[in-house]
Amino acid sequence: MQTTSRLKQHTLIAQIDALLPQTQCRQCGYDGCKPYAAAIANGEANINQCPPGGEPGVRALADLLQRPYLPLNPAHGMTKAKAVAVIDEETCIGCTLCIAACPVDAILGAAKFMHTVISQECTGCELCLPPCPVDCISIQTVAGRALAMNTEESDLARRRHEQRLKRQAFETHNKAQTYHQRPAAYAGTAQTDTADISAAAPSADTLKQAALAAAIARVKAQKAG
Repeated sequence: MQTTSRLKQHTLIAQIDALLPQTQCRQCGYDGCKPYAAAIANGEANINQCPPGGEPGVRALADLLQRPYLPLNPAHGMTKAKAVAVIDEETCIGCTLCIAACPVDAILGAAKFMHTVISQECTGCELCLPPCPVDCISIQTVAGRALAMNTEESDLARRRHEQRLKRQAFETHNKAQTYHQRPAAYAGTAQTDTADISAAAPSADTLKQAALAAAIARVKAQKAG
């Protein structure tokens, strides 16, 4: 019975998730569309917390769950037209913070190299805006699109987000395995060596922060000039 109940719950979550726009913007208060779908299925969230889905999304959820329609809750934001992020390549300092923030891996680049957005894969979630230290990212509206995502875009975003989560889990697992598999003697030596090096030179994080601060200062000086 418990297995059957869990299967029904998983099926319901999948059905709800299929109706969400997959922007992964977190405006609903959850860490993505799937967690929000689970919260709705568990009775922990209302059906009107997704601004990108707009009124059509709320009505679709109401029909699926046989619940009364609720107007979109403005506490979570207002419905906006389709939009994509654009990076000012001349201002970008290659800090990679936007890459780390993008939930669908729609930003290409590497440390100290210019970044660019793959517009066809961008969901317009705006999660890349807050971490950018030089404000080189803007959000541009797409003409003729009243809602953030169509079915094809939602399916692509879901796949890319799931792939990102799997990759992150794999990387975390590998790091944990590497750490735990180090021989005790090597670990002790490494700790001693690290302590000696740390006492003699700045840490990698300190150097990275200093380089980032210098790059930000250069950009600000250019803008002021």
